[in-house]
Amino acid sequence: MSVPIGQMMSVLRHVAVQRLRGNRRYPLVLMLEPLFRCNLACAGCGKIQHPVEVLRRHLSPAECFRAVDECGAPIVAIPGGEPLLHPQIEEIIAGIVARKKYLYVCTNAIKLEEMLPRFTPSKYLAFSVHLDGLQREHDASVCRKGVYELAVAAIRVARQAGFRVTTNSTLFADAEPERCREFFDEVMDLGVEGMMVSPGYSYEKAPDQENFLSRERSHGLFREILREGGRRWKFNQSPVFLEFLKGNWDLECRPWGTPSYSLFGWQKPCYLLDDGYANSFAELMETTNWEGYGRASGNPKCQQCMAHCGYEPAAVEATFSSWRGFLRTAWLTLAGPPRQANTSPTRQPGQRPWQPEPRLPVLPVIDPVPAERVA
Repeated sequence: MSVPIGQMMSVLRHVAVQRLRGNRRYPLVLMLEPLFRCNLACAGCGKIQHPVEVLRRHLSPAECFRAVDECGAPIVAIPGGEPLLHPQIEEIIAGIVARKKYLYVCTNAIKLEEMLPRFTPSKYLAFSVHLDGLQREHDASVCRKGVYELAVAAIRVARQAGFRVTTNSTLFADAEPERCREFFDEVMDLGVEGMMVSPGYSYEKAPDQENFLSRERSHGLFREILREGGRRWKFNQSPVFLEFLKGNWDLECRPWGTPSYSLFGWQKPCYLLDDGYANSFAELMETTNWEGYGRASGNPKCQQCMAHCGYEPAAVEATFSSWRGFLRTAWLTLAGPPRQANTSPTRQPGQRPWQPEPRLPVLPVIDPVPAERVA
């Protein structure tokens, strides 16, 4: 695990305060979406399929700060769209850092090298660069050739300039375990602080609906990728969540742990599902039917989901809800996961052996609202 000590202590204090207050549901990470506009059109993305008039809009810095203060989570993530297209992103980042929130700016890095001089390195600021694999896999995933090389170059420049850099990777049904291990090795060679990895969620609006992983195949894939304990890979994630991905630790989704705020308000129930909006964080927490979500609820939208935005909070809860959970997590952190045999993902009788699914097609770039046209 490669989470900064200061961030771990901030989360620990936050959890302790919430538990002392008797709060069962509380946020850990605010997913702040100041815009939906992007300079890529990834086939697996369900965030940019909005009307042009929506893509033209963005939250003001004041609206972003109000959401950060209202939520109170110790960590803020700015996904997208592409945050670096926001005309006031420097002000937004500076304001959140000034509040001493640990901030992760999720970016495809196309504009990162160009914009680095506008930012100041801080222990509270990290650029989380989207990389879905080695060059072949990543360029296919984002549907544009050359993006992998741009991202890798930007990571090197950002590290040389003293910025914290992590990566975030989404794996789909065509992922090859050995290629993923090579990718993790290459990312570590770039000098990043840590990696985040998660199975892709099947957004209803995503153009490609055939390439998402089922829960069973996710377990098999991650067991195969992470079978060798003690490698030099560093993950910016809980070791409990990684064990969950391998099927070794049972968790139940905690959607309230990562509330999402965007142009439309506070999204119910989470960053991935869109079942309405609340006008305030308090309204979100009080009026959302939380029992109607998660795998145990039987909600069909939740049955295959293993995304980190719902299960990382569950991993934190599992760590601090009992001494047994705390000791198991401490052991995983200090000793690493147990080594596993070289096994292929499990399959149902009659199912064809594990092999990559067909590659995502390389689609043309769709940018209905070019950045230069946005004031």
